[in-house]
Amino acid sequence: MGHAHPLRADANNMNLGSPKVALVTGAGTGIGRAVSLMLASQGYSVVLAGRRAQPLKQVSEDIALLGQRALAVVTDVSDRDATQALFDTIRTEFGRLDLLFNNAGINARATPLEDLKPAEWRSVIDINLTGAFFCIQEAFRIMKSQNPKGGRIINNGSVSATTPRPNSVAYTASKHAVTGLTRAAALEGRRYDIACGQIDIGNAATSIGERAAKAALQADGSTADEPMFDAELVAEAVKYMASLPLQANVLSLTVMATQMPFVGRG
Repeated sequence: MGHAHPLRADANNMNLGSPKVALVTGAGTGIGRAVSLMLASQGYSVVLAGRRAQPLKQVSEDIALLGQRALAVVTDVSDRDATQALFDTIRTEFGRLDLLFNNAGINARATPLEDLKPAEWRSVIDINLTGAFFCIQEAFRIMKSQNPKGGRIINNGSVSATTPRPNSVAYTASKHAVTGLTRAAALEGRRYDIACGQIDIGNAATSIGERAAKAALQADGSTADEPMFDAELVAEAVKYMASLPLQANVLSLTVMATQMPFVGRG
């Protein structure tokens, strides 16, 4: 199985007045990148996790320009050993974790559910659901034992969790399950000052989002190019969620393109 690999070309000029530490999974591109840069701008040291080294390296260099520390760790979150190695690295390098943004996610090809191959189903579930669960497990272990205890977990859900697109059974099922994972973690984390919430995103302008919204199949069988919105605005929403004291929690927040066919979809 794979293992977590820290990239030692990370930025090391940590702002010593800012002890908070955040982990962002799927940090190399899109929403993960935008959120990582936002957190750095707010004074966090940021651990960047993802499966590809080069995008993580670029984000870490961008964070260095903001005067913050970034540590890039190549990780497949669906691999339990790799995820444990990632969190062991966080313990060694920082000694604590204040924020986990569970963002890593993939989609399967758009196909009728009876044509989806078992390996395609498992791949989406393994990353979107099991990977998020592994990260929450490890985050709980750190957050329960650190001093001061507690922390915040924000899961990247989707508007598709409750209002799916056609031919998206694996993605929809995984994100619906993430909502249950969020609720269970929010309940179990309560006594340890661990706040767990979820952000559901609709049509953010990322490479994945744009592919989904280009000539998108609609519930009535038609296709349409759907409106998008800037991924930087997702980072602004996460910024608000992360800014709250641990006595308050945003359990669920939806941010979406105003003109997208979502409310009343189908």
